[in-house]
Amino acid sequence: MTRTALALLVFLAGCAVLWPGADEALQVSDIVAAAVGAVRAAPEEQRRQLNQAQQTYSALQDDASRARLAALLATLPPPLRDDARAAALFEPLAMRRPETPLVQFAALAGAGAAERARAARREAEAEERAKALRHQAEQAEERTKALRQQAEQAEERANTLHKQVEALKSIERGILEREERRRTTKR
Repeated sequence: MTRTALALLVFLAGCAVLWPGADEALQVSDIVAAAVGAVRAAPEEQRRQLNQAQQTYSALQDDASRARLAALLATLPPPLRDDARAAALFEPLAMRRPETPLVQFAALAGAGAAERARAARREAEAEERAKALRHQAEQAEERTKALRQQAEQAEERANTLHKQVEALKSIERGILEREERRRTTKR
């Protein structure tokens, strides 16, 4: 080993001793850089990176692979984004003590993902309510249309009955007039 490499190794070991979260800070930096790079990548590359992160997490369920997958799920654009799953992955990390860089990152990113998931749920619920209201309005419109048709039919029946009554009155007048004429001719 060269003196420079040895000096660098001693320096890094000293940093780790002086700042115990240095390794995690580097992991967080790598996770953030990977997520930013994935967001800027083409859709095919985004899918590939997400699949790779899922496979890595399935094989090795450590904190770093969990955070890497959650970060991708929270930052990639739809349809790859899954804020609910990202929040669920971040939550166990965010609840840990002491607050290491990875825990702080998980708390921050998990809170954002959880809020977006809640907002998406509220939006979906509002859309469902709006759909139900539209359906109710359509049903009310159909009932109104049916009632109008019934009213028109009732009016037609009333007109028909009125004509029949008038015709009967006319017949009755005719009969009364004939009887009156018969009486007057018999006298």
